[in-house]
Amino acid sequence: MTTHYGPPTHQGGAGPHSWGPPPVVPPPAPAPGAGEPRQLFARRLWRGRPEDPCWVRPAFFGLLLAAGLLYLYNLSASGYANSFYSAAVQAGSKSWKAFFFGSLDAANAITVDKPPAALWPMALSVRIFGLDAWAILVPEVVMGVLTIAVVYAAVRRRFSPAAGLIAGAVLAITPVASLMFRFNNPDALLALLTALTVYFVVRGLEDGRTKWLVWAGVAVGFAFLTKTLQAFLILPALALVYGVCAPVTLRKRLGQLAMSALAVVVSGGWWVAIVELWPASSRPYIGGSQNNSFLELTFGYNGLGRINGDETGSVGGMGGGHMGGQWGESGWDRMFNSEVGSQISWLLPAALILFVAGLALTFSRSRLRLSRDTPVAGRTDRMDPAFGSFLAWGGSLLMTAVVFSYMAGIFHQYYTVALAPYIAALVGMGVTVLWEERSRMWASLTLAGAVTATAAWGYVLLNRTPAYLPWLKWLVLVGGLVGALGLIFVARLGRRLTLATVGLSVVASLAGPAAYTLTTVNQGHTGSIVTAGPAGASMMGGRGGPGGGGMRGGFRGGMPGPNGRNQQNGNGNAQNPQGGFPGGRTGEGRAGGAGGPGGLLNGANVGSEAKKLLEKDARKYTWVAASIGSQNAATYQLATGEAVMAIGGFNGSDPSPTLAQFQKYVAAGRIHYFIASGGFGGGNSNGGSNVSSQISSWVEQNFKKVTAGAATFYDLTQRTSTG
Repeated sequence: MTTHYGPPTHQGGAGPHSWGPPPVVPPPAPAPGAGEPRQLFARRLWRGRPEDPCWVRPAFFGLLLAAGLLYLYNLSASGYANSFYSAAVQAGSKSWKAFFFGSLDAANAITVDKPPAALWPMALSVRIFGLDAWAILVPEVVMGVLTIAVVYAAVRRRFSPAAGLIAGAVLAITPVASLMFRFNNPDALLALLTALTVYFVVRGLEDGRTKWLVWAGVAVGFAFLTKTLQAFLILPALALVYGVCAPVTLRKRLGQLAMSALAVVVSGGWWVAIVELWPASSRPYIGGSQNNSFLELTFGYNGLGRINGDETGSVGGMGGGHMGGQWGESGWDRMFNSEVGSQISWLLPAALILFVAGLALTFSRSRLRLSRDTPVAGRTDRMDPAFGSFLAWGGSLLMTAVVFSYMAGIFHQYYTVALAPYIAALVGMGVTVLWEERSRMWASLTLAGAVTATAAWGYVLLNRTPAYLPWLKWLVLVGGLVGALGLIFVARLGRRLTLATVGLSVVASLAGPAAYTLTTVNQGHTGSIVTAGPAGASMMGGRGGPGGGGMRGGFRGGMPGPNGRNQQNGNGNAQNPQGGFPGGRTGEGRAGGAGGPGGLLNGANVGSEAKKLLEKDARKYTWVAASIGSQNAATYQLATGEAVMAIGGFNGSDPSPTLAQFQKYVAAGRIHYFIASGGFGGGNSNGGSNVSSQISSWVEQNFKKVTAGAATFYDLTQRTSTG
């Protein structure tokens, strides 16, 4: 049977879909105006490859358009989403120094606890269009659509157009992807850059050209500037795949890997070098660190601490063990449990099955080729590049999933968006290579097994929320089993029955994640911990209360409500001055009433009286106010548009500023108000600084209390008689 996973004819090879020697890259087409009419250029852009059927390029553009419209739908319901990052975006839109460092405020008191690459597109958007939800979140939507395009392009190169379209569609309707490609956390950019990394490695496996490895290194470097060491999770697998499968000599492979590593260092290290060499006295404090060092942040709180749970300055230890902890249960089944499963695992069993089957099929063809041809000594150019594609995507999936499964430190369900491109690619590749071999019983049985596993697991996931579309789980289970039965005998069925079998299998496999995705985009999501799907679909700690989203352990000053969505985000957004946003629920355990205090994970709701108080004479001060914890500071900053100092950083446990520094700022008249935190203050329960508690005590003892609505402030320009 003719296979459809080799390089196309115009790239070399023996036939329209064969594979063989490294492809020959055709000369670039002339640009419009350089010998080619614009109409012809547009036609070529729409038509795509000469050998493609006429439906391929329109289907691809249709997929991107549908994904874009899906992610844009109801986008403003999330308001400023995570006010922590939105405040940094607002600061970066007003100050280039804040833009470069990723400062939380335009006066550059402290940075967010991540490098700033993910903030840059949003800050540029806000500079151009002004501060609102769309200006902040549309860049995230663009990243999501680009990620789909990258996955399509990577899969399409070595497989059929259908494989690329399947992969793109699976990625688009993955629930956690529909959440994070509409949210302002760094994970959207990270997913795009890691998908680009795999794409460049796959290109390198085709022809062995050095430039692809260098570009892969550049992508990893910028991924590091997005979310530090998480960018490196896929490197061992990709380096091993290229080292074994690249169609060049071993010596050249090692040299190319060394050049790729150098590209990582240069593209990710330039910013780190500037920050570390910049005088600490004239730059913002590095949020999340205890020693004002980005390297400490990288290898401590954001690095090894996430693995072993020893996160100095975090919110109190209690790392996850297999028995569960503050950040949920860890173990081999973490990606499937009640905390995480509904976010990412709908097609994970099928992806693993198809990964193994795809490896077996493409490796067997490589061996067949090797048995017929004598390979050149020291080269691997007789290895099927499709085999390398399976290794690259599957290795990236396994490495990331294993680390996520066993990390004992801070872990949020939305981290799993990093897995979505890998799962999507494996499903697209695996389905199509097995479909081409469907006349062989083992291939049809494997396809049937993948559909059966998907249907059974979809039933389990849907059954975890019995009140949510109760009929859907039966449609998924029964439809999947019937479709799987038909796939076993698909080679003997007529055209109509074949189409019905395929259609039923696709619907049963994708109905669950598609429903969760539609529910996700129909709701607003705010705060620091957000999840996709309906209430109760993801329970942190494995034992969330009614409605889900519960979290083991407590924090002073408020906790997120169900699934962390629709909390009062305190941004003073005019869309809904009562707090919360249209299109969803208001969470229980909210951060505070109108003008009330905020907490660790959500800021206060800023009432009109509080906003008016802070805005009065704001231009006279460097910081209109100071507040313990970044979320509190962020929501007041977004409401007023003025810089608010976050004492102690995100957790209130960073030693910035010190009591002496804060007293100096007050004496110089640089801070107007101190915002009472309602009991939320830093501490050293996990090795962090308690300087925020010292500052709070000093303020309360020495300055006049002022109320505005339900909020309490201390006027730092008016001392009490005892102070």
